[in-house]
Amino acid sequence: MPKPVPAPDEATRPFWDAANEKRLVAQFCHGCNRYQHPPEARCARCGGENLEFRPLSGKGKVYSWQVMHDTRVRLMQEYQPFIIAVVECDESPDVWHLTNLPGSVPGLFEIGDPVEVEFEEVRPGRFIPQFRVVRR
Repeated sequence: MPKPVPAPDEATRPFWDAANEKRLVAQFCHGCNRYQHPPEARCARCGGENLEFRPLSGKGKVYSWQVMHDTRVRLMQEYQPFIIAVVECDESPDVWHLTNLPGSVPGLFEIGDPVEVEFEEVRPGRFIPQFRVVRR
C-alpha cells in the first residue's frame, strides 16, 4: 500500500516542489534573520512577510524519537511499528523535520547521532524527504 502524499498549500508548495526535485529547503525570514520550519505565510517570530526558501545541506542530528505501534493513519498501518524521529538540521536549531529514519532499528542509534537526507518516491515524481542515520 502506498504512503500518503503531501497536499501542499500556498505556504508549503515551494518546500514540496523542491522535495520533488530532491532538494531540501527551509524558509528564511529576512526580518529577524532566522530559519523557520514548517513553512508559514508569515514569520512565526516577528510576523514579517519577507520570507524566502533557502537550500539546506541535508545534514543534521537526531533530536528525539519514539516508536509508533498504533497509528491511526490508515496508509501507514502496514509499516508499523515504525520510528518517528525529530531531526534538527545543521543550519539552524529552528529547523526540525519529522522522519521515520528508514533502515534504523531502536537501540542502534542515539539522540545526537548524525543523519543525512534522502528522498523517497511515494508516487511517480512525488518525493518526501527522509533522514537516514549516518554510520560512523
